[in-house]
Amino acid sequence: MSEPLLTLLAATLARPPGKSERERARFHLLDWLACVAGARQEEAGALGATISSRGWEKATYLGNVLEMDDVHRTSLLHPGPVVWPAALSLSTADMETRLDAAVRGYEAMIAVGAAFDAHHYAHWHPTATMGVFGACAAFGSLLGFAPVEYANALGNAGSVAGGLWHMRHDDVLTKQWHIFHAVSTGRNAALHVHYGATGPQGLLEGPQGLFAAMTKEPGELARNGEGWLIDTVSFKPFAACRHAHPAIDAAMELRARGRLDPPFAVETFRDALTFCDRPDPKTELEAKFSLQHAVAVVADGREAEPQDFTKEAIAALADLRAQVTLAEGEDFTARYPAHFGARVNGLELVDTLGDPERPVSEERIIAKMHSLARWGGLPESEAERAVHLALEGDDAAAIDTMLEDWIR
Repeated sequence: MSEPLLTLLAATLARPPGKSERERARFHLLDWLACVAGARQEEAGALGATISSRGWEKATYLGNVLEMDDVHRTSLLHPGPVVWPAALSLSTADMETRLDAAVRGYEAMIAVGAAFDAHHYAHWHPTATMGVFGACAAFGSLLGFAPVEYANALGNAGSVAGGLWHMRHDDVLTKQWHIFHAVSTGRNAALHVHYGATGPQGLLEGPQGLFAAMTKEPGELARNGEGWLIDTVSFKPFAACRHAHPAIDAAMELRARGRLDPPFAVETFRDALTFCDRPDPKTELEAKFSLQHAVAVVADGREAEPQDFTKEAIAALADLRAQVTLAEGEDFTARYPAHFGARVNGLELVDTLGDPERPVSEERIIAKMHSLARWGGLPESEAERAVHLALEGDDAAAIDTMLEDWIR
């Protein structure tokens, strides 16, 4: 009889991350801090500040607000907003311990998420359903878990996984609540096992487990060979749904060549149309989930930053949006989700800026921090503070203090 899947995953998590994984984690930490800084004055920031006085906990409401959080393509989820609050949530842990916790959190969340199918993605918010695994593994790492403890805690966390996509139909803060719920649930699952609780290690594949409840054709847990899955995560350079990024990227390339002229014909994969076919967005969130608006932003000479999706930008770009037509490109659908691609006025991109095949530079991630800090109303010195603490610093407590300073 084969071992339960969570038992196998637990053995993977028990490995010691190396120097290269910690260095990679530092860039994802900076990326998450940039997203938090940029969203600190949003409605979710006030909610987070009311809920808690602890920086990491307040920040759980902010990491995904701007739609610029990191993303894993084949598991179709955003690990950063869930993993980092959990990895930073033990005040006595040093910087290396927190980085290792993040690496393990990314591993668990992505590994499990990759096994869930299109049926799951059609109904469930994977960052929420899989987030409990990421937060649980990260906090378990902080607590110094052995493999059996990881397996028990992951089983308990997964037993209450959830988060429906229905919130996409309303202008609400449910997506931010999903993150908070995943972080708190995953942490609690780990804490209970630390004090003696046990859990169902066959929770994924069991007859009444998650695969049976949430999928039609479950796949295998992801592995990155002898490495770690954090190395397969993409960064998001544009302030929109990741499904809109390929069209933005292609439109920017056309603009750079002086060939971005109306009308604009966009072909892309089916899920991009399902999530982002919005010719007439009304809210900032709808604009970020609008392929029509995304292409109009680029055609207007903008850089797809947060200010390009405000209500003022929505009103200003109505005429350009009306000149965008969408169609499914079956070739892109066939390659998805391993590759996010699009074709705009005949120019095709198979992979998108920020993917491992087309990585963003260290300079661009630092520039994102500075840009979003300005958008969030922070002085330049705070962006420099974040860059130093994330990329060079060993003072983990200083990150706690910085987050508390930012979100009041």
